[in-house]
Amino acid sequence: MDDNTLVKSSFSAIINAPIEKVDITDWCFTLPEFEYQQASPAHNACGTTTTPDGRRMSINVEILGGSVMVQHYVEEIGKPDHLRLVSKSDIFSPTGRTKVGVIWDLSVKKIDAHSCEFTNTVHSSFTPELLEMIAQQGIPRDVFQANRRPISEAHNRQETPCFAKSIERHALSRMAT
Repeated sequence: MDDNTLVKSSFSAIINAPIEKVDITDWCFTLPEFEYQQASPAHNACGTTTTPDGRRMSINVEILGGSVMVQHYVEEIGKPDHLRLVSKSDIFSPTGRTKVGVIWDLSVKKIDAHSCEFTNTVHSSFTPELLEMIAQQGIPRDVFQANRRPISEAHNRQETPCFAKSIERHALSRMAT
């Protein structure tokens, strides 16, 4: 982890479908909002759009630790077995608005002919705006980081098996067609 890391967490879950039928990128950019919401009580809304230069984006809205986050995830890697999205996310907290960097990295690896392992990695990082905001409040960086870690890790731990089940449903529906 670089010195700008706020929190990095990674959790895995099993997908009971052949890896050849799994397409994380297609899943992400066709994810129904109700399935996103079912993955965590913190999830409020999701949708897709494109950047001005045509790259795909996933827009997610969630509330973590009492702060609303609007994530503007831009596709950096988009393969069936690996999706990396990068965002400079907006955070609306009781003390004001700021930004946080987030890399959302999703991957699968084959276990056997009928299953694969899904890994959900979320890497958030301090931005100059976030560092300025916490400095103005007199919050040391390490204290802010220590308070944010359990919130972020708990959220990722909760959503990972739900996302795996959703990806599994998506893969199995692709097998049926």
